[in-house]
Amino acid sequence: MKSITINGSQRESVGKKATKALRDAGKVPCVVYGGEAPIHFSADELSFSKLVYTPDVHTVVIDVEGKKVDAILQDIQFHPVTDRILHVDFYQISDEKEVMLEIPVRITGVAAGVRNGGTLRIVSRKLRIKAIPSNLPDIIEVDITEMKIGDKLYVTTAASDKYTILHSDNEVICQVRTSRTAVVDEVEEEGEEGAEGAEGAEAATEEAAAE
Repeated sequence: MKSITINGSQRESVGKKATKALRDAGKVPCVVYGGEAPIHFSADELSFSKLVYTPDVHTVVIDVEGKKVDAILQDIQFHPVTDRILHVDFYQISDEKEVMLEIPVRITGVAAGVRNGGTLRIVSRKLRIKAIPSNLPDIIEVDITEMKIGDKLYVTTAASDKYTILHSDNEVICQVRTSRTAVVDEVEEEGEEGAEGAEGAEAATEEAAAE
């Protein structure tokens, strides 16, 4: 999984006045949980642009005055009016313990049912999984090429030995729905067979009349 580094400074005080002073200076107060003790630090608000304002998922290297820890974004608070970042919580990670993350789903291919006029409905754009950090994927790819009209693609299609999917097996990732312009292959084939049968019956009737 992709990783970015955020450089921060140790917070000497975590009171309201100190926190307000940090925000006034363009800094964001942060905490890293999950280690032996919480790490309180602050970082420039611009440091979070590649972490927050992106559809991609990253692990984070927190560098606080030379002390580095690996972490993931756990929670973020925004100002209700300005949308400025008010506070960020991180969770320290290591390959000795699994973590839970929501990973984006990427749809590949063009479904057979869509080519026949159906419409693709995406139900789940992210999947919540559990894995050790080194096994966390950047994305989860699912191929929909073979899907026909009426088919559903379940989360079990995205299963892997490297991670555990934290959804029920009957949860749907996407489905191909019918539309007014849809052409179902099976119906066409039955129609063609019916037409051939009718032609055969008509020919037999004409032969009998001739005799």
